[in-house]
Amino acid sequence: MPAEVFEDPHGIACVFSDGRRKRLVVAPSGPLVRDLLTGLAGLVHPHGTVDSPSTVGAYVIGARDITVFMRGRGVRGGASSLTRGLLAEYWMQADRERESTTRRMLGAFDTASGGALQPGVRALIDGRHFALRQRGSPLVPYTQQEWESLHQVCRQVVDQAFTAHRRALRAAARGQDPRTAGWNADNQRWLLMRLGPCGDRQVGEYLGRPTGSWVSKRGGIRTASDELFPDVNVVIAYRLLLGIYTGIVPDGIAGLGVDDIDWAGDATVLLSYIKRRTAAESLTLSRRAVRLLEQWLEHSAAARDHAPAQLRGNLWLYYAYSGPSRWQTTTGVSSHRDWAQRYGLNVNRRRIRTTYLSQRDRSRWHGSSRSAIDPNHTPAVEGDHYLSAASPAQINAVETIIEDAQHDMLRRAQPPMILASDDAADLAGRYPELVAGLNLDDAAVAELVGGEQDVFVAACADPLSGLHGPPGKPCPARPWVCLLCPLAVFTPRHATNLLRLKAFFARQWRQLPSAQFMAVFGPYSTRIGQVLDRYPAHLLAAATAALDGAGDSDGELPLRPEERTS
Repeated sequence: MPAEVFEDPHGIACVFSDGRRKRLVVAPSGPLVRDLLTGLAGLVHPHGTVDSPSTVGAYVIGARDITVFMRGRGVRGGASSLTRGLLAEYWMQADRERESTTRRMLGAFDTASGGALQPGVRALIDGRHFALRQRGSPLVPYTQQEWESLHQVCRQVVDQAFTAHRRALRAAARGQDPRTAGWNADNQRWLLMRLGPCGDRQVGEYLGRPTGSWVSKRGGIRTASDELFPDVNVVIAYRLLLGIYTGIVPDGIAGLGVDDIDWAGDATVLLSYIKRRTAAESLTLSRRAVRLLEQWLEHSAAARDHAPAQLRGNLWLYYAYSGPSRWQTTTGVSSHRDWAQRYGLNVNRRRIRTTYLSQRDRSRWHGSSRSAIDPNHTPAVEGDHYLSAASPAQINAVETIIEDAQHDMLRRAQPPMILASDDAADLAGRYPELVAGLNLDDAAVAELVGGEQDVFVAACADPLSGLHGPPGKPCPARPWVCLLCPLAVFTPRHATNLLRLKAFFARQWRQLPSAQFMAVFGPYSTRIGQVLDRYPAHLLAAATAALDGAGDSDGELPLRPEERTS
């Protein structure tokens, strides 16, 4: 049933998707209120997304607020009489909620009326909000100690209650009718399995002692009843434990029903739940979450058998010995507060999901949000075992690693050294900084230009002092490593081999996953583009023509068998 706007006085009556009804009156009345409520009716279920009495109440408050403001400015007409200036003045002094609700109602009214608002007002409604959104502080995950304490307490409460429940069921199976067999523990539990959860008075009436004082003097029936039928404290522990195991939001857990559990086999469960701010969601539960649900269904089966038929579909059904309604399906804020105080915990149910997601990130090595050497170690263990140097040799090794990494970053930032001419004299005149940077004398420059110290893609200033091998030995680095080496000097005669290497990178890109290619060849692929871009165009054209298709194979490249692409 859609929302209905009524007059004299103006108000709105709504029926929501869950069957709840709400009727609200807005004072003062007037044409503006009528138009705003007309827009609100189009926003309420089933036409719109507004589907709760509290949300409708927030819109009504907004309608009342803007009406009072406009009357103070002399506006007595409907929404069509509003001007851009007046509306902007109201929104500039209103808070975020008032602006949002009135903006949506005016926009819905304009749509329903076929464009009754003034063009300037319509443009203002479609524009940006005046009030800034108030962003609260993000939820902080529990510390590891708090998380473990919460899990341990919940697990202890659940296991102890379930153990007592099974023991009570066995006692009930041994018991007999206490009216003929006498009053003992087994017979008490036998009686409760037939009467359901009840108090001393009800048991006394069954035994022919209406006052119940006879039962109370003999210890009462409450202990036996709590063993057979879980109370609110046990329900809270189960719900918190399910949140710890699944990360489902608190309102999603609270609204679960038995029908939301979809058994896909003996050990797999697809759980459907509602996240209020989004929509229906589902989750395939882990093994321990499945076992927990199985345990709860067994634990609550006896209570469910005695509950009213209309409540048996609620997952978290329990019996309350006090209060206006004995059969309950929800747990109040005060119950959670009392439960937390009893066990000395600070429980914030919203932080459970935040902590679950944080724990899940830390448990995964690939794509983890934290930097770690080994996902099985905490950062503290890694710092103690891997980053703390215990001897002078270890300190020296750590400092060497840091220095090498810094030098590598600096080398990548430096432009490649490229010679545009083979003339040694021209080299000395045009590139004095190159000569000084490499500590070259005239003989070394002549060897570089003459090709006597060529490697595959460059000329090496000192092949026996490479950065990737022992001093005095030829450098063992692969051909592409020279692209980032500070000793490499690129001359025009290397253009052909550089093009061969670039084609090799292209073939590797086609056959390797992108992440693996970037890890192995990424920096070198970027550098080779920088080198070739500094060559003259006619030189590259001549080198490409000289290849004549030979660059499409690995035949001319000094590769190992495992590095070949064809």
